[in-house]
Amino acid sequence: MTTVCLTFDFDAVSLWVSSLKQTTANPMSRGEFGARVGLPRVLALLASKDVKATFFVPAHTAVSFNRETLAILEAGHEIGVHGYCHETPVGLPRDEEADLLDRSVAKLRDALGQDFNPVGYRSPAWDLSTHSIELLEERGFLYDSSLMADDYSAYWASRGHEVSEESYQAGPVSDVVEIPVAWELDDFPHFMFLNKPMYQGMRTPAEVFELWREEFDFCASLPDGIFTLTMHPQIIGRGPRIAMLSRLIDHMKALPNLRFSTVADAASSWKRQAIATPGSSH
Repeated sequence: MTTVCLTFDFDAVSLWVSSLKQTTANPMSRGEFGARVGLPRVLALLASKDVKATFFVPAHTAVSFNRETLAILEAGHEIGVHGYCHETPVGLPRDEEADLLDRSVAKLRDALGQDFNPVGYRSPAWDLSTHSIELLEERGFLYDSSLMADDYSAYWASRGHEVSEESYQAGPVSDVVEIPVAWELDDFPHFMFLNKPMYQGMRTPAEVFELWREEFDFCASLPDGIFTLTMHPQIIGRGPRIAMLSRLIDHMKALPNLRFSTVADAASSWKRQAIATPGSSH
């Protein structure tokens, strides 16, 4: 069975505020496009294809674009944690990172309802500190989706690592499932134009369709592959790109023995199977 996880990082303006540190009218308008235009197009496409997806949402977005974020939940999609205001956890002392994670969840609950209980996390930096997995594990998170030690298979995330110019050693495995990501399967490097720093991600939808289709076809040739796409409403939400995503979903649906899944459901299924498998390394 091949599993497809369509994921969307609903950063809105937080990407520009924190990571890119651009808060003038133009970058703010690009973030607004993601909420005003891109997200409704994404939700409409998912509804038309009868597909459930996972959205990683910074707490800043849930408050600033509350109605739009609630629409994600109302449509039956999963929401995972994506930082407080799209900041990196790397370099933070353990207590500060723990506080940031707790405040992010608390602010999401204030915005989305106290019964909101996220089980997944994706670092806004696609990077983790040596404490991140341990902090997620302590809080009962099911999965992380920020790392790249595999391409189409989940694995147990390690609690940090030790590295020097002499050697590298991964830390002990945790109870947190890692659903890996890849730059090749992210719309940002293919489409995102930045002038500070200069980054000309101006590939055509046809080029990216071919790349993603070939990645998917290879995944489908493996037993129990998990194909995870990372997209952003302010990027994938432009008309020709949404049309490309629609064609890609149709291509995937033509494959027998395939399911679309939230990341939470995919991680739960993998965890049950891994625990039940004799000789599991966990």
